[in-house]
Amino acid sequence: MTSTHAFWLAGRQATGEDSFDVTNSWDGRLVGTVSVPTDAQIEEAVAAAHAVREEFAATPAHVRAAALDHVVRRLVERTEEIAQLISAENGKPIKWARGEVGRAVSVFRFASEEARRFNSGEAQRLDTDAGGTGRLGLTRRFPRGPVLGIAPFNFPLNLSAHKVAPAIAVGAPIILKPAPATPISSLILGELLAETDLPAGSWSVLTVPNDRMPALVQDERLPVISFTGSAPVGYSIMESVPRKHCTLELGGNGAAVVLGDYSSDEDLDWAATRIATFSNYQGGQSCISVQRVIADAAVYDRLVPKIVAAVEAQVTGDPSDAATDVGPLVNEDAAKRVESWVDEAVQAGAQLLAGGKRDGATYAPTVLTELPDGVTLASEEVFGPVLTIQKVVGEAEAFASVNSSKYGLQAGVFTHDLQTAFRAHRALEVGGVIIGDVPSYRADQMPYGGAKQSGVGREGVRYAMADYTYERVLVLTGLAL
Repeated sequence: MTSTHAFWLAGRQATGEDSFDVTNSWDGRLVGTVSVPTDAQIEEAVAAAHAVREEFAATPAHVRAAALDHVVRRLVERTEEIAQLISAENGKPIKWARGEVGRAVSVFRFASEEARRFNSGEAQRLDTDAGGTGRLGLTRRFPRGPVLGIAPFNFPLNLSAHKVAPAIAVGAPIILKPAPATPISSLILGELLAETDLPAGSWSVLTVPNDRMPALVQDERLPVISFTGSAPVGYSIMESVPRKHCTLELGGNGAAVVLGDYSSDEDLDWAATRIATFSNYQGGQSCISVQRVIADAAVYDRLVPKIVAAVEAQVTGDPSDAATDVGPLVNEDAAKRVESWVDEAVQAGAQLLAGGKRDGATYAPTVLTELPDGVTLASEEVFGPVLTIQKVVGEAEAFASVNSSKYGLQAGVFTHDLQTAFRAHRALEVGGVIIGDVPSYRADQMPYGGAKQSGVGREGVRYAMADYTYERVLVLTGLAL
């Protein structure tokens, strides 16, 4: 894993004049050296995507579906190799890295299926008024144009797949920009796409440094931007290109609500296990990881020790070890930031029940109660293995606490009551409500995105395909309807 990696320019490998190293945050070893495209090479990729847009949009569905099917097969064949790579460049425990490859397989499979049935068209009689006599409207969807996909470090393969697969499915050229910390997983996708018959120029994977992104974002030949990352960066992108179509998935501070009816020992054991696992999986570096537990007073005293015990049972260590649950954060600076937020909360009066210690880039799974208002942890996304627990009285107070956040990605509600589930669906200001489980559940085919400062638009293959396209109506005249 120490070779130099070329980027992919309009379907072919290329190297630039500069490069950067990718290192493992667990032990600091070199994972690989990645070449950086020059300004001229970036221009070539954008020009190629722009030039091929009409040809690619007209590509038969079976050609696009076959390419997506090929990626599915090759991801399956190379699962272990790619999982090891994700773990090395990301610090993600190997068991979670294997799961990520499996999810990327599903994303490309869903896209191949949707490509075959997408855009069958909708016919509409227009003779409902006299002026429409003999007229029929036929509505289909067409690509808005080339897509700039900007992927984050926390799911370097699967969230790249969520940009690339829907674009190919609809025939929209895509330029994928991976995160500088974890670019090699995205470059592997390039290897697999290069084995297909997709037209040259229809895709590129460009390892562009963040400080050179504004010019690419501003380029009018890329009318669609799909961004996953932090809210400040996402909104700055959208504000800089108000005439572009932007999809922003910006994270949150996910809440798990445990209501009073979820009260048996079996119920609370399940809730505690799920909360502990999904506040710490990926080192807490998931925008739908559990950051807040909002527990009804009726179950609070029994639930808290179960959560603490389950969190303390999480195995922290070498991400290459199959027994490891929690590995390092993406780098030591990220762990230091988490450490500073927890220290601030404790100094302000929060009670530390577990964790609270840093070792290099690793931060111990942490549980806090009695979190004071005004501390950073109370309002921002920690993006680390830190969990806070709050006591409330009743459903209304619990739901109000969820909605008090400026974020609104997903929420989990542990309840057995169907009416409560429907009230939660109506009341909670989030993009997804998960009943009987944590907010961290995501099926890759479902609509996924947030409300408030968690972003705009939806991912999930079919929903991203709709986002990359627009409706165009064809009116036929003089028909005997």
